Parts: sequence; C-alpha cells; structure tokens
Amino acid sequence: MHLSFKLTAVATLAALSSLALAQEQVVKIGHVAPVSGAIAHLGKDNEYGARLAIEELNAKGVNINGKKVKLELVAEDDAADPKQGTAAAQKLVDAKVSGVIGHLNSGTTIPASKIYSDAGIPQISPSSTNPKYTRQGYKTAFRVVADDVHLGGTLGRYAVNELKGKSIAVIDDRTAYGQGVAEEFEKAVKAAGGNLVGHEFTTDKATDFMPILTTLKGKKPDIIFFGGMDAVGGPMMKQMKSLGIKAKFMGGDGICTNEMIKLAGDAMADGQVVCAEAGGVDGALKKGMDDFSAKFKKRFNDDVKLYSPYVYDAVYVMVDAMQRAKSSEPAKYLPELAKTTGFKGVTGTISFDAKGDIKNGALTLYTFKAGKRDQIAVVR
Repeated sequence: MHLSFKLTAVATLAALSSLALAQEQVVKIGHVAPVSGAIAHLGKDNEYGARLAIEELNAKGVNINGKKVKLELVAEDDAADPKQGTAAAQKLVDAKVSGVIGHLNSGTTIPASKIYSDAGIPQISPSSTNPKYTRQGYKTAFRVVADDVHLGGTLGRYAVNELKGKSIAVIDDRTAYGQGVAEEFEKAVKAAGGNLVGHEFTTDKATDFMPILTTLKGKKPDIIFFGGMDAVGGPMMKQMKSLGIKAKFMGGDGICTNEMIKLAGDAMADGQVVCAEAGGVDGALKKGMDDFSAKFKKRFNDDVKLYSPYVYDAVYVMVDAMQRAKSSEPAKYLPELAKTTGFKGVTGTISFDAKGDIKNGALTLYTFKAGKRDQIAVVR
C-alpha cells in the first residue's frame, strides 16, 4: 500500500511537471548578421546584443497573456551577401519564428525584407540605414536607428560648414549601404555650396585602391568621403598615406569603429577621420549605455563594437509589443509593434513613425585621437 502510494505520488509529480513544460510556450526570435567574412566582428557584436537581451528576459520571466514563455534565439549568418541573406530569411520563415532582428547591412536587409513581408513576420533592423528599406510599403519593416538621409546629410553639411572643405571627393563601395550614404552626402555638400571634385567606385571586397586614389590625388582633395565599411576603409587609408594624400577621411557608421584604428594603423593621424554613427547617447542616457557596456563585457569578455545596444533594444521592443498584444503570433502583435511610442531603451526613447522608422533618431559624430574614438557631438 505504502509503495503504491509512493508510485502514485511520483506519477502525479511527473504529470504535473509535464503539464508545466507544456504550458511554457517557446517563442522563437530570429537574428541575422554576418558572423563570417570581413565584417564578422560587427556581425558577432550584433548577435551578442540579441543573446544578452534574450538571456535577461528569460531570467526575469516573460509572461504573454498570463502564460510564461521561454524565448529562444534562432541565429543565422548572411555573410553580408544578399543571396545568402535571402536564404537565411527563408530558413527563419520555415522555422516559424515570431519575429526577426536584423539584418546588419542594408544590402541584405532590403532583399530579405520582402520575404518577411510575404510571410507577415515583423522585422526590426538595428543597423541598416538605407532609406529604401522602410520606403517599400512593407508593414513588417522597422528600424531603431536614423537613416542615411540624416546620416549622409549631416556629414555633408559638416564637411562644408565645419571642416571648411574646399575640394571634396567621394568613393563608394557600390553596396546598398555605401552607395546610399555617399549619395546623401553628395546631395548635402551640393546644397551647402561645397565643391565636389570627383566620385570613384570600388567594391566591398577590394584590396587595391591605387588607381582610384591616384586619380583623386591629381584633383587635390582636402576631404575624401568613403561610403563603405572599416574592412575596406582601413587599408584604403594606408594606401592614401603611401601616395602622400593627407586629406580628411570621412564616412558613416561603417568606418566609425574601434577596429578601424587597427586596420588603418599608423596611416590614421589624430583627427584625420571624421565619421558618424546612426544612434548615440549623451547626458542622462550615458549612464544606461555605460551599464550596458559593462554587462556586455562581463557576459562575453568583449567590448561593444557598434550596434549591439540597438539589437538589445530591438529585442526588448519586440517582446514588449507581444506582451501588449497578449500574443506572440505575428499577425496579432504587429499592430502593437507599429504603435510603439516612448519605449525607454538603453539607446534612448523609441517610437516608430508610419513608415516604421524611429522618430527623432540620434546621430553621433566622432573622430579618432591617440588610438581612441573621440566623440565630437550628438545631434538629432
């Protein structure tokens, strides 16, 4: 009798345990970034931001419509390649993720966005800045950083009005990001009355820039703007130095990284580089970002590279929308995501406009001095 009672009790406990597990719903959140290739350091940084957010949320306990859920990160690598990006997007759709954070590059984000739109899956990009991304009419597309109209435009005006550039040249890598930010820079330079002396082209995989730099050297530019990433920008600066080109080197967030210091080496003079990063905090927000950086370092034994705080905020924003909608089903929480207003993140207050763009997005101007990135100003 005693043994029978014990067996019954064990069976009951097992049944209750199984029931609890069954009740704990798993919500899959996809993340895509280039974790292989030349900018893998930036892709890994993004992925770490997603992991940190999901680990924190699971530790706190997430309830949606009164039921406890477990968040699961489904991470894919797009290698910053558009074809691989669309393949990764389809894998996430097939995996039935509830939402996607990514991609890092505009060149992968834009083609992937159609796949998510067709599947009705919300997508928040933490770092893609090409304006086209949110201008395709897809209700599923959002971003938590300012776009190239703001970024390129601010840099163009700064080149003319603050740096007093007399002869300005442009190079872009023909990617959606590089070309987009370079075009907006050019528009702003012209609008400010600046003198454009040339526009040359390279690729995001090139290593020899001597022909285009030699062409530009003959035009005696005092500023060269590069639309592209640090993996190309650093070596380009080395070849500029070998040709005796001492022009200021400007660019967007792609060259605004600590990795740029290593890649350019002694070719980078103090104050020579002026770059802008979509996003940025100052004043009261700085403590929150400092706290995030400390948590990030403790968890991954690595420093924040660029956009991990924006990925982190994007995950929180997505989960907040699910909780407000009382559902993790894309069709049910998408309207709530679109209504996001005044969400307090580590990167600032997040509200979306009708296109899915962040309202009043910040932009930070930087230079590099004594081997460190040095903030010039935060503008909105």
